Amino acid sequence: MDAYHALAASYDRLTGDVDYAAVVDFYLQILEKEGCRPETAVDLACGTGSVTLLLAQEGIRIIGVDLSEEMLCVAQQKAQELENPPLFVCQDLSRLRLPRGVDLAVCALDSLDYILDPKDCAEAIRRVYQVLNPGGIFIFDVNTPEKLRAMDGQVFLDEDDDVYCVWRGEFDEASNICSYGMDLFQREGKHWKRSYEEHREYAYSEKQLTEFLKEAGFT
Repeated sequence: MDAYHALAASYDRLTGDVDYAAVVDFYLQILEKEGCRPETAVDLACGTGSVTLLLAQEGIRIIGVDLSEEMLCVAQQKAQELENPPLFVCQDLSRLRLPRGVDLAVCALDSLDYILDPKDCAEAIRRVYQVLNPGGIFIFDVNTPEKLRAMDGQVFLDEDDDVYCVWRGEFDEASNICSYGMDLFQREGKHWKRSYEEHREYAYSEKQLTEFLKEAGFT
Protein backbone atom coordinates (compact mmCIF):
# COMPACT_ATOMS: atom_id res chain seq x y z
CA MET A 1 0.00 0.00 0.00
CA ASP A 2 1.24 3.51 -0.82
CA ALA A 3 2.62 5.64 1.99
CA TYR A 4 0.08 7.91 3.71
CA HIS A 5 -2.95 6.08 2.30
CA ALA A 6 -4.40 4.41 5.40
CA LEU A 7 -2.28 6.60 7.67
CA ALA A 8 -3.89 9.89 6.59
CA ALA A 9 -6.94 9.59 8.87
CA SER A 10 -4.75 9.03 11.94
CA TYR A 11 -1.70 11.07 11.01
CA ASP A 12 -2.46 14.09 13.20
CA ARG A 13 -3.19 11.90 16.21
CA LEU A 14 0.11 10.04 15.84
CA THR A 15 2.14 13.22 15.40
CA GLY A 16 0.67 15.09 18.35
CA ASP A 17 4.19 15.55 19.73
CA VAL A 18 5.27 17.59 16.69
CA ASP A 19 5.37 21.28 17.61
CA TYR A 20 4.24 22.78 14.31
CA ALA A 21 3.96 26.23 15.88
CA ALA A 22 7.67 26.08 16.75
CA VAL A 23 8.48 25.03 13.18
CA VAL A 24 6.60 28.02 11.77
CA ASP A 25 8.11 30.34 14.37
CA PHE A 26 11.56 29.14 13.22
CA TYR A 27 10.60 29.95 9.62
CA LEU A 28 9.50 33.43 10.67
CA GLN A 29 12.79 34.01 12.48
CA ILE A 30 14.71 33.09 9.33
CA LEU A 31 12.54 35.37 7.21
CA GLU A 32 13.03 38.26 9.61
CA LYS A 33 16.80 37.71 9.60
CA GLU A 34 16.81 37.70 5.78
CA GLY A 35 14.56 40.76 5.58
CA CYS A 36 11.91 38.83 3.67
CA ARG A 37 8.21 39.53 4.18
CA PRO A 38 6.44 36.98 1.97
CA GLU A 39 2.95 37.67 0.72
CA THR A 40 2.71 34.30 -1.05
CA ALA A 41 4.11 30.85 -0.29
CA VAL A 42 3.98 27.17 -1.13
CA ASP A 43 4.11 24.37 1.44
CA LEU A 44 5.71 21.40 -0.34
CA ALA A 45 4.64 17.90 0.76
CA CYS A 46 2.17 19.66 3.04
CA GLY A 47 0.51 16.48 4.32
CA THR A 48 -2.52 17.29 6.44
CA GLY A 49 -1.73 21.00 6.21
CA SER A 50 -0.64 21.76 9.77
CA VAL A 51 2.20 24.05 8.65
CA THR A 52 0.12 25.38 5.74
CA LEU A 53 -2.68 26.55 8.03
CA LEU A 54 -0.33 28.27 10.47
CA LEU A 55 1.33 30.21 7.65
CA ALA A 56 -2.11 31.13 6.29
CA GLN A 57 -2.99 32.50 9.72
CA GLU A 58 0.04 34.79 9.37
CA GLY A 59 -1.78 36.40 6.44
CA ILE A 60 0.25 34.64 3.74
CA ARG A 61 -1.59 33.45 0.63
CA ILE A 62 -0.38 29.88 0.46
CA ILE A 63 -0.60 26.82 -1.75
CA GLY A 64 -0.27 23.36 -0.19
CA VAL A 65 1.16 20.66 -2.47
CA ASP A 66 1.18 16.94 -1.70
CA LEU A 67 1.17 13.64 -3.61
CA SER A 68 -1.37 11.98 -1.28
CA GLU A 69 -5.00 12.72 -2.06
CA GLU A 70 -5.99 11.28 1.32
CA MET A 71 -3.72 13.67 3.21
CA LEU A 72 -4.97 16.62 1.15
CA CYS A 73 -8.58 15.71 1.96
CA VAL A 74 -7.77 15.96 5.67
CA ALA A 75 -5.97 19.27 5.08
CA GLN A 76 -8.95 20.68 3.17
CA GLN A 77 -11.31 19.76 6.00
CA LYS A 78 -9.06 21.47 8.56
CA ALA A 79 -8.92 24.66 6.46
CA GLN A 80 -12.68 25.14 6.01
CA GLU A 81 -13.07 27.78 8.72
CA LEU A 82 -10.08 29.91 7.77
CA GLU A 83 -10.65 33.44 6.53
CA ASN A 84 -7.56 33.05 4.32
CA PRO A 85 -7.94 29.44 3.10
CA PRO A 86 -5.01 27.79 1.29
CA LEU A 87 -5.26 26.31 -2.18
CA PHE A 88 -4.41 22.60 -2.09
CA VAL A 89 -2.94 20.85 -5.13
CA CYS A 90 -2.10 17.17 -5.69
CA GLN A 91 1.30 17.02 -7.40
CA ASP A 92 4.58 15.13 -7.46
CA LEU A 93 7.32 17.56 -6.38
CA SER A 94 9.51 16.54 -9.31
CA ARG A 95 6.67 17.72 -11.60
CA LEU A 96 5.88 20.87 -9.61
CA ARG A 97 3.93 23.57 -11.43
CA LEU A 98 2.08 26.44 -9.73
CA PRO A 99 -0.51 28.91 -11.04
CA ARG A 100 1.58 31.82 -9.80
CA GLY A 101 5.04 32.62 -8.47
CA VAL A 102 5.59 32.67 -4.70
CA ASP A 103 7.87 34.52 -2.30
CA LEU A 104 8.51 31.55 -0.01
CA ALA A 105 8.76 27.77 -0.34
CA VAL A 106 8.89 25.48 2.69
CA CYS A 107 9.22 21.70 2.96
CA ALA A 108 8.97 20.30 6.48
CA LEU A 109 9.50 16.98 8.24
CA ASP A 110 12.12 15.34 5.98
CA SER A 111 9.77 15.22 3.01
CA LEU A 112 12.56 15.60 0.44
CA ASP A 113 13.97 12.29 1.68
CA TYR A 114 10.88 10.57 0.26
CA ILE A 115 12.14 11.36 -3.26
CA LEU A 116 14.09 8.14 -3.81
CA ASP A 117 15.84 9.01 -7.08
CA PRO A 118 18.52 11.73 -6.74
CA LYS A 119 17.74 12.91 -10.28
CA ASP A 120 14.12 13.48 -9.27
CA CYS A 121 15.23 15.31 -6.13
CA ALA A 122 17.47 17.60 -8.19
CA GLU A 123 14.56 18.22 -10.57
CA ALA A 124 12.21 19.02 -7.69
CA ILE A 125 14.68 21.59 -6.33
CA ARG A 126 15.08 23.07 -9.81
CA ARG A 127 11.32 23.45 -10.09
CA VAL A 128 11.15 25.09 -6.66
CA TYR A 129 13.68 27.64 -7.88
CA GLN A 130 11.54 28.29 -10.96
CA VAL A 131 8.35 29.00 -8.97
CA LEU A 132 10.06 31.38 -6.54
CA ASN A 133 9.82 35.10 -7.23
CA PRO A 134 13.14 37.02 -7.40
CA GLY A 135 14.58 37.18 -3.88
CA GLY A 136 12.39 34.31 -2.74
CA ILE A 137 13.51 31.88 -0.05
CA PHE A 138 13.41 28.07 0.16
CA ILE A 139 13.47 26.50 3.65
CA PHE A 140 13.54 22.73 4.10
CA ASP A 141 14.81 20.03 6.43
CA VAL A 142 16.00 16.45 5.89
CA ASN A 143 17.01 13.44 7.95
CA THR A 144 20.78 13.04 7.99
CA PRO A 145 22.32 9.85 6.62
CA GLU A 146 23.58 9.14 10.15
CA LYS A 147 20.06 9.24 11.55
CA LEU A 148 18.62 7.01 8.82
CA ARG A 149 21.42 4.45 9.24
CA ALA A 150 20.80 4.42 12.99
CA MET A 151 17.18 3.40 12.36
CA ASP A 152 18.31 0.03 10.98
CA GLY A 153 16.83 -2.72 13.14
CA GLN A 154 14.92 -0.31 15.37
CA VAL A 155 11.28 -0.83 16.34
CA PHE A 156 9.05 2.13 17.20
CA LEU A 157 5.57 2.34 18.69
CA ASP A 158 2.94 5.10 18.58
CA GLU A 159 -0.53 4.74 20.07
CA ASP A 160 -3.57 6.36 21.60
CA ASP A 161 -7.00 5.01 22.55
CA ASP A 162 -8.11 4.50 18.95
CA VAL A 163 -4.88 4.03 16.99
CA TYR A 164 -1.97 1.63 17.44
CA CYS A 165 1.05 1.86 15.13
CA VAL A 166 4.24 -0.20 15.18
CA TRP A 167 7.02 0.25 12.64
CA ARG A 168 10.41 -1.30 12.00
CA GLY A 169 13.37 0.36 10.31
CA GLU A 170 15.81 -1.23 7.85
CA PHE A 171 18.65 0.58 6.11
CA ASP A 172 20.09 -0.79 2.86
CA GLU A 173 23.62 0.43 2.15
CA ALA A 174 23.49 -0.60 -1.51
CA SER A 175 20.46 1.54 -2.32
CA ASN A 176 21.16 4.17 0.38
CA ILE A 177 17.50 3.88 1.38
CA CYS A 178 15.91 3.45 4.78
CA SER A 179 12.64 1.49 4.66
CA TYR A 180 10.22 1.16 7.50
CA GLY A 181 7.22 -1.11 7.40
CA MET A 182 4.30 0.24 9.36
CA ASP A 183 1.50 -1.89 10.83
CA LEU A 184 -1.45 0.32 11.63
CA PHE A 185 -4.45 -0.68 13.73
CA GLN A 186 -7.39 1.76 13.73
CA ARG A 187 -10.51 1.36 15.85
CA GLU A 188 -13.80 1.24 13.92
CA GLY A 189 -16.62 0.93 16.43
CA LYS A 190 -16.10 -2.30 18.38
CA HIS A 191 -13.56 -3.62 15.91
CA TRP A 192 -10.00 -2.86 14.85
CA LYS A 193 -8.93 -2.51 11.22
CA ARG A 194 -5.37 -3.48 10.33
CA SER A 195 -3.46 -1.79 7.49
CA TYR A 196 0.12 -1.93 6.31
CA GLU A 197 2.23 0.77 4.69
CA GLU A 198 5.87 0.94 3.67
CA HIS A 199 7.72 4.24 3.90
CA ARG A 200 11.10 4.74 2.24
CA GLU A 201 13.61 7.59 2.57
CA TYR A 202 16.81 8.25 0.63
CA ALA A 203 19.79 9.36 2.72
CA TYR A 204 20.85 12.57 0.99
CA SER A 205 24.16 14.04 2.10
CA GLU A 206 24.75 17.73 2.69
CA LYS A 207 27.15 17.70 -0.28
CA GLN A 208 24.52 16.24 -2.62
CA LEU A 209 21.85 18.72 -1.60
CA THR A 210 24.25 21.65 -1.85
CA GLU A 211 25.11 20.60 -5.41
CA PHE A 212 21.43 20.30 -6.32
CA LEU A 213 20.74 23.77 -4.92
CA LYS A 214 23.65 25.40 -6.74
CA GLU A 215 22.76 23.69 -10.02
CA ALA A 216 19.21 24.98 -9.71
CA GLY A 217 20.45 28.55 -9.23
CA PHE A 218 20.14 29.03 -5.47
CA THR A 219 22.71 31.10 -3.59
